[in-house]
Amino acid sequence: MKKSSKNRLTLQQESLFPGSSLFDKIARAVCRAGTLPRKELHEAWEMAKRVRRRYRGGRVLDLACGHGLLAHIMLILDDTSSIAIAVDRKIPLNAKKLSDVLITSWPRLKNRIIYKEMDIREIFVLPDDIVVSAHACGSLTDLIIDKAIEQHARVAVLPCCHNIKESSTAGLEGWMDKTLAVDTIRAIRLKAAGYKIVAQKIPESITPKNRLLMGEYLKSQ
Repeated sequence: MKKSSKNRLTLQQESLFPGSSLFDKIARAVCRAGTLPRKELHEAWEMAKRVRRRYRGGRVLDLACGHGLLAHIMLILDDTSSIAIAVDRKIPLNAKKLSDVLITSWPRLKNRIIYKEMDIREIFVLPDDIVVSAHACGSLTDLIIDKAIEQHARVAVLPCCHNIKESSTAGLEGWMDKTLAVDTIRAIRLKAAGYKIVAQKIPESITPKNRLLMGEYLKSQ
């Protein structure tokens, strides 16, 4: 079963996830919704579980959210977060179908997932928030990092589609791949802003754009 597949998961694939694990339960729900490709399921799961190992509680802001699967999994993994706000300029029409299926499986999510169709620049971040984004394209990742830094909020991004013209490499492309240079500068920017950073990867079998950057502001730094 190719985890990087962009084929949409449907009810016919539900039997591929027969186990009792939390992942299999989420995967079966995604199959019943019939709205997402397999790749996005694995990306959201692998990112959410790594973030939740480090950061608990707080309001979740899923920026450039797409269908909002990451927002749902963040609450499923940690019920101490009161709500998750899924923000995108254009929310897919079938995002509600995915949300309804997940809420049916996890009724405690009812009224705790809020979709907002708006420019990310307009969202107000709180210091206790966890700002997450899976594959925000190009310089949108930089904007999301900046939004978190403004309020010293925790942040986790899985960058995508690096735009070398808009995102700084600081001249490091002479030593390393240009996209790695961009993500290195992002990490340095967080560190300079007083954050404890964590650099990890999700499996490359899901996506080659697999660098996960996490940060938590530490006043003592």
